[in-house]
Amino acid sequence: MADKTNRTVVRNTAYRSGEFNLRERHNERKNESYMNGDIDPARAHMNVHYKQTLSPAGEPETYAQAFNRLLEEGRIVKRGLKQDAKVFDELVFDVNTAYFEDNGGYEYAKSFFEEAYRLAVKKVGGEDYILSAVLHADEKNKALSDKLGRDIFHFHLHVIYIPVVQKEILWSKRTKDKSLIGKVKEVIPQISHSKKWPMRVPMEHNGKTVIVNSYSLLQDRFYAHMRAAGFDGFERGERGSTAEHLSALEFKTRMENERLAGAVEKTAVANGDLATANEQVYAANRQLATLGKKIEAARGKVLASKQIQQIPVKISRPIFGGSGNEAVTMQLSEWENVKKTALAQAYNDEEYYSALNENKSLKKENAKLNKEKQGLIDKYDELRQSTQRGFLENGRRDAELHNLKNAVSRIPREVWDMYTRQKTRDIDYDMEL
Repeated sequence: MADKTNRTVVRNTAYRSGEFNLRERHNERKNESYMNGDIDPARAHMNVHYKQTLSPAGEPETYAQAFNRLLEEGRIVKRGLKQDAKVFDELVFDVNTAYFEDNGGYEYAKSFFEEAYRLAVKKVGGEDYILSAVLHADEKNKALSDKLGRDIFHFHLHVIYIPVVQKEILWSKRTKDKSLIGKVKEVIPQISHSKKWPMRVPMEHNGKTVIVNSYSLLQDRFYAHMRAAGFDGFERGERGSTAEHLSALEFKTRMENERLAGAVEKTAVANGDLATANEQVYAANRQLATLGKKIEAARGKVLASKQIQQIPVKISRPIFGGSGNEAVTMQLSEWENVKKTALAQAYNDEEYYSALNENKSLKKENAKLNKEKQGLIDKYDELRQSTQRGFLENGRRDAELHNLKNAVSRIPREVWDMYTRQKTRDIDYDMEL
């Protein structure tokens, strides 16, 4: 007989692409520390993967890398999505901690959630759309541990997947072949959270068409699937009960804890980036100072070559060619000086033009470094503003988390018992949904 305190619960949450890293670090236990004090890192090896994020070659991938690879391969498409659309979802399958403790603990939980994973594959539309599925066995249930006087761990399954629907694209009125208008042109695997989980779903019940919520159907499917697979001793999560609302608050509190931990980590990374940007700006300033010295040295070389051009030559008697006004006269010793001067001038001309070219090159390098410096300054400002926003967001989330915890504490345990004792009549299925 089912224990009425044991209830199946499955939740689905949608996320934007910017949250891949946050969910991955939590689910795959990549954080060095956790704000959730119930997580025991020493038990991380007991977490079980039913699906890992791997490339076709079997190499580990991040959630974001796997997502982008599926996009490139055309196995999923973002056509029609807004820039900030939610592009991946997470299913969390759960049952009361005591249920597993009473039925064999860890080994029983592994087989239970292996079957729950099979249901997830069906609901998602195939393993191709699942990025990761991991059973967490390293989170302690503090209340039950205190009650029993030993460490009791809460088992639950996280499934990260891409919500895909097979969307039919019809021929438009602009097609040349008018007979094709309105017919199916192609079917695309479109990412769409709202179409995967519509709020209103028509279904037949007792000869009538009733409107239900897709999440409510998901709860039914989880409960029915596990019972059909031979697992029992639990009931379906009670519709509309205070227990269900309390559980939702506890779940949201835990999720906010994870979000807050991710925000703190992002802030630490941003602070590190700020320090790196400061070092890069400092290095750029040193390069600019060195460059300025090189330009001044090049200018000195140009000035020296101009002075050489002004060396005078004294002419006194003819020693070669010409006649009349065109005759050239000079001492032989002075002619040697002329040759030396000419050679020196030729050498300095080479130095001069070399210095000019170096000057031009240095100016280009100067402009490039100035541009890089400005880019670093802009990045520094952006990171500084992002960090400030992060601190504000952390404060807001911290306040929300505090309010959620207060809300949980205000709901007394007696309300649960009251609902159990006073539930004396069945509620029509149509009205429940």
